[in-house]
Amino acid sequence: MFRFKPHVWVRSLAFALPLAFWGGGAAGEVVRVVVDRREDVLSGREWGEAGAYEKLVGRIFFAFDPANPYNQAIVDLEFAPLNGEGMVEAWADFMVLQPKDPGLRRGIAWVEVSNRGGKASMRYFNGATRGGYDPTTPEQFGDGLLLRAGMTMIWLGWQHDVPEREGLLRLHVPLARTVEGSLGGLVRADWTVDEATPALELGHRGHRAYLPVDLTHPDNVLTVRDGRMAPREVIPRDQWLFMSPSEGRDTGRLTMIGLLGGFEAGKIYELVYRARDPRVVGLGLAAIRDVLSYAKYDLNSLFPVQMGIAFGVSQTGRFLRHYIYEGFNTDEGGRQVYDGMLIHTAGAGRGSFNHRFGQPSRDAHRYSAFFYPTDIFPFTSRIQMDPVTEREDGLFSRQREDHLPKVFYTNTGYEYWGRAASLIHTSVDGLQDVLPRDNERIYHLAGGQHFVGGFPPSDAARMGNAPAYRGNPLNFLFTLRALAIRMVDWIEADGAPPPNAFPRIADGTLVPPEGVAYPPIPGTSFPQVIHEAYRADYGPRWESQGVVDRQPPALGPAFPSLVSQVDGFGNELVGIRSVELRAPLATYLPWSLRLGAPGGVDELTDFLGTFIPFPRTVEEREEMGDPRPSIEELYPSKAAYLERVRGATRDLVQTGLLISEDVPSIVERAEATWDWIMERGS
Repeated sequence: MFRFKPHVWVRSLAFALPLAFWGGGAAGEVVRVVVDRREDVLSGREWGEAGAYEKLVGRIFFAFDPANPYNQAIVDLEFAPLNGEGMVEAWADFMVLQPKDPGLRRGIAWVEVSNRGGKASMRYFNGATRGGYDPTTPEQFGDGLLLRAGMTMIWLGWQHDVPEREGLLRLHVPLARTVEGSLGGLVRADWTVDEATPALELGHRGHRAYLPVDLTHPDNVLTVRDGRMAPREVIPRDQWLFMSPSEGRDTGRLTMIGLLGGFEAGKIYELVYRARDPRVVGLGLAAIRDVLSYAKYDLNSLFPVQMGIAFGVSQTGRFLRHYIYEGFNTDEGGRQVYDGMLIHTAGAGRGSFNHRFGQPSRDAHRYSAFFYPTDIFPFTSRIQMDPVTEREDGLFSRQREDHLPKVFYTNTGYEYWGRAASLIHTSVDGLQDVLPRDNERIYHLAGGQHFVGGFPPSDAARMGNAPAYRGNPLNFLFTLRALAIRMVDWIEADGAPPPNAFPRIADGTLVPPEGVAYPPIPGTSFPQVIHEAYRADYGPRWESQGVVDRQPPALGPAFPSLVSQVDGFGNELVGIRSVELRAPLATYLPWSLRLGAPGGVDELTDFLGTFIPFPRTVEEREEMGDPRPSIEELYPSKAAYLERVRGATRDLVQTGLLISEDVPSIVERAEATWDWIMERGS
């Protein structure tokens, strides 16, 4: 067990150097921490050598210096109101868990960048079986892996527009306005309508929306189309209206639109409208920077640490890629912030985290949330030139070289199909491998969907008469737990992490979709499409000022997306192959088609994969015409199967990709999978 080491920084010296560097003025920082609740976790339960934990819940108040060079990337910061000291103010909700005894603290922060205001680390790493915004029960803490390691866990609001729901973490940021008044601009919203409805919300997934400013402005245009790339048809303005949720007409907070006759299932609708009063969205990047800077360098910190790891999942994995790209891992005092990052299921994306009228919730999938500034060049950490635009850039090009964190990128198979993940390790033309740098590791979680699907699958998830289920239960969380420990060891003791594990062009394991040797499993159809990242033109001020003048964007050529080759079972061939693939009972597909949907039936389902158990017997295989071997051909008995499972766990533990304490749970899950498959329909 590592013990917390005392701080060695001297506050006067820490701030004297940056003051001299950028010419005077007060350094921006955490100016106040208000603790609304401080309480023992689970009535003082002890977590191994880390002892009892305490929970701090409250608000953190920030001040940002618009003149500081490390804030220059924040779009519209110059238009934010200043306090009497010339600083821009913001405040955020926070929660911290830390060992109550300072002597038992490891001195490492685990900072989760909260996905849409929530908390994922308890489920992803601590084995929690129940979620919640304010964990208070044993089920919400699980086995406490990160707590037993003595980590200080930090959650902070960074997103201004999270839904109006109690317990979500929010960052309260100022409006951007000029001396002449409000700033205006274009905002876009779109919807893939799978069920007919009379009205639609302007905000994405219930998030706060920018309000329309001029209901009769000619820029307010609603269109409808039949597919992703189908031509748009303009809906006449007299057939739709902005609505208030409470009154249903053009009064109050107009956060919805209604359409005469309602919105039709199977269609894609897209609205562009004029709005005003954008928020300074990019302060979310600075807040995530400054909360750890406070913990590391402020001698009065309420949760002091020496090192920090950032964790982001999906949306916030993309946020961390954006954070690095914008150079935020250097604080206003010129000091390194994060030592490590675990960036999970981000694919090649970044996002709407730092532009005028940014909507951080908007992403980009194959068949929803189309063409937002998510999958945009550059994709690799190494500098490349795009031969089409002749632009040269890299993900690390704006970050101080000596402040680069150590990074794990973990992507499931879904991100290769639905998030263009191959672009993080290929050339722009998709013809060559691009190896990660020494401070990076790329891990492909073979066969997984975007999140771990439930098991056993429900009858409602069954896809027609085929023995296939929408939703993939491959459990990659055991791998993530091991990688979290490996990351701690990498930053704390420079312990070598597991080697890169991802498909490559050079050995034929990274291929175009049409090159996948997919076995013709009865009742299934192989995708004819893949998510693509386009060279999108958002207008003349996009690159220089972060202002979108063209909505929707004009699309140029797409970047090539590649995927993992598969084995004879249809399972992905390379990467980190979990027990489910090393001792297979089923095909675990990272993709699922929209079969049965009112439109786009040949398109990919957002986030989801497919689970297809093997035939149980030779007779069943022959009756179905299934090219895959039956379970009885693979394993002479259940005991033989479980021995194969145990052998796979031994290999994974030896390579540092599994924690030995997780082996019993994996064997138990494997046995439950065997029982369910062999007993279904009997």
